Amino acid sequence: MFVSVIGGSNCSGKDEELAEAVGIELGRRSITVICGGLTGVMTGVCRGARSAGGTTVGILPGGKREDANPYVDIPIVTTIGEARNIIVVSSGQAVIAIGGEYGTLSEIAYALRNKIPVVGLNTWSMSRLGNKDSSIVLAETPAEAVEKAVAAIRAKEEERKAGR
Repeated sequence: MFVSVIGGSNCSGKDEELAEAVGIELGRRSITVICGGLTGVMTGVCRGARSAGGTTVGILPGGKREDANPYVDIPIVTTIGEARNIIVVSSGQAVIAIGGEYGTLSEIAYALRNKIPVVGLNTWSMSRLGNKDSSIVLAETPAEAVEKAVAAIRAKEEERKAGR
């Protein structure tokens, strides 16, 4: 399984701790982490996954693999700046959004538009015409976020097998 974890490069200590705990949960389950490969939430999730024996992939915006945080196992150099957000989101079977600014919001929108499940942990909430939009599945804890992401992946696989 592959789960994309998105969030701010400049984030609160709380969000980085949440990301690290998500990474630990993903690593324990041998789920590959896909992220933007830089700082903040990306460092947290990679550090956590690595500490639990997981594999991390960083989709970098620039042209130097040395820009990746020290916990990225596989740095992917793109040279396409923020356009790499589409690759980050599309490479996962589900997305876990932690905190984040407008870049994270753009990734959430892209995932939802392309029917990639999004689980939110301390992140954006959405409404449409004043009504709550429940497209982002909310989680209260890192373990719950991972459980919900895994459940969403399994549900999509079952749908695919059933031909829906």
